[in-house]
Amino acid sequence: MINSPSPDHAKSAEHRRKWILFGSVAMLFISGGGMYLIVVALKEVAMEFGWPRAVPSFAFSLQFIGSGFGGVLMGYMLDRFGFGIPALIGSVMIGLGAMLVSGIDSAWQLYVIYAVMFGLAGQGSLAAPAMANIARWYDKRRGRAVGIVSSGQALAGIAWPPIFGLVMAAIGWRDMFFWFGVFALCTMLPLCLMVRHKPPSLAAPKLGTMAGEALHQKSPAKEQPITNAALQARLCCAIFGCCVAMALPLGHLVAFVTDRGYPIHNAVQVLSVMLMAAFVSRAVLLGALSDRVGGLRALFVFSIVQATTLATFTVVHDLLSLYVLAGAFGLGYGGLFPIYSVVIRDHLPINEIGRRTGVIFLFGAVAMGLGSWMGGYLFDLTGAYTLPFLIGAGFNLVNLVIVSQLIYKLRFFLPGRNAPNPA
Repeated sequence: MINSPSPDHAKSAEHRRKWILFGSVAMLFISGGGMYLIVVALKEVAMEFGWPRAVPSFAFSLQFIGSGFGGVLMGYMLDRFGFGIPALIGSVMIGLGAMLVSGIDSAWQLYVIYAVMFGLAGQGSLAAPAMANIARWYDKRRGRAVGIVSSGQALAGIAWPPIFGLVMAAIGWRDMFFWFGVFALCTMLPLCLMVRHKPPSLAAPKLGTMAGEALHQKSPAKEQPITNAALQARLCCAIFGCCVAMALPLGHLVAFVTDRGYPIHNAVQVLSVMLMAAFVSRAVLLGALSDRVGGLRALFVFSIVQATTLATFTVVHDLLSLYVLAGAFGLGYGGLFPIYSVVIRDHLPINEIGRRTGVIFLFGAVAMGLGSWMGGYLFDLTGAYTLPFLIGAGFNLVNLVIVSQLIYKLRFFLPGRNAPNPA
């Protein structure tokens, strides 16, 4: 017989959950600002050194690739030690990395800092581990918690670029990098103390095991229709498909709108509408939908929205329709990446969430790099974005096929079947 937690213990756990939720959002918001430093300063950095813009652009890509591999390494650390150590490593690396960029004098230095400090040990320590960690703290309203945490990154994309634009105009790009690094260290290191605790379910694994067995007894199926390894492999393929499609408008929407004959300020506004919709999707829709129908079905809905709007971009020309489509695309893509954390928590062992999330998110990071590169390469070949956008929609259809099969195979298995947290 399992003893019920005392009221004081339950109250303490709830208090910790709220602080970890708040601390995780704040960390992703601040660290997410570091992603946009080079975006804002791209032209100035290239001009100072006489580089082609491909040099700082490649540094930005290395950040994503590095974060994918870092997410795998930090996922293992998350499973073993909790989120405190990855959070500390990520905070120090992003802060020091920004400060070091302010003193670079060659391209290789920029590449190393962005690949290792901003990517592998920076974003790799924070993005995927933060979402995996918060998923372990919640059973009820899990989707809402993951959505709120992931909204920190979306909010960073809305808030930080205008701030960086003003700061860079006032003090230059080098001082902008340096003082952001100081700010990141001063604010993120205290936040590490807020997120360092392990979830109660890891301290009492027998509770999750017995609860999982009870759920299995309710299932019409005798055995799981798909192994954990096979499920993870299919999720890797699924996230690859949707992230190739996702990267195309993210990397090329401004250029796409200007190619339609509209000025740059309209193009930037279209991008802003998409980013704002993505924030709403993560902060509100992700939790409301996944907590109601489950992570896999929510993934299917978000993926349909993304695939449909991406294909529709190729036949739309008037500005109002572009605004509407950008908002719809943002609602779809905004929920897609973080919803995988909910799916993993729903259907894979709780004590392996960190490493499995890291592996799956690695495939997503590689796909983001491929999609962004493919958009530019195919545009150079064809002179238009029609072909890359349609190919991206095709990748997204593969994602939909895989998710549909998983929904069918796992239809008898309740979310959280492996180790539900009574929280």
